[in-house]
Amino acid sequence: MPAMPEIKALTLPERVDPSKTAVIVVDVQNDFCHSDSPLTKVGMDTTAAQEMVPNLLQLIDAARAAGTTIIWVKMVHTEYTMSPVSVEHRKRTRPNAQLICLEGSWGAEFYRVEPEAGEPVIIKHRYSGFVDTDLELILRSRGIKSVILTGVATNVCVESTARDAYMRDYFVTFVDDCSAAYDQAKHDATLINMADHFGVVTTANELIDAWQRVPASVR
Repeated sequence: MPAMPEIKALTLPERVDPSKTAVIVVDVQNDFCHSDSPLTKVGMDTTAAQEMVPNLLQLIDAARAAGTTIIWVKMVHTEYTMSPVSVEHRKRTRPNAQLICLEGSWGAEFYRVEPEAGEPVIIKHRYSGFVDTDLELILRSRGIKSVILTGVATNVCVESTARDAYMRDYFVTFVDDCSAAYDQAKHDATLINMADHFGVVTTANELIDAWQRVPASVR
């Protein structure tokens, strides 16, 4: 068996090379972020999701300027994609909460963010953006080797997508201040787990600085 070539730890600029990197924005939607979300009516606090959006917008602007691919992921619930498992879980854990992110609803729309023309929008029906979607096909088709994870909720859909990216051999970078959960302890726990087992945890400013150090000729 041939020996594996020596592989060194990557610097952040190497890790997020715009030509090989995609920013994945997960579930930044009204029903996950807005104060009028049904989730707030059952006691979930969307404040952290709202407060991280300015950082996310700044990161998205910098990613576009650097020539980094941006992929948007939306949760959409439909009658024909709900399973007995998902329905039972919702009724057991949030029996008084109505179903969110219904197809065609206000709740499924993006919250204070907007894809530009040419930026793919992935519709998912499970926590992970990779399950039964075109996400991996798009990444492969664009020659993407590294993914930057942002969005809501840190410990559920963003983490699930990050884990699946790592399992598919993408370099994972998880952005602390461009992701949010409904409980700070759960957000922090995910960051620890990400750094220990799945990738690198960084901030919007660190990523923007890394992109600004990329020569304009290769953007």
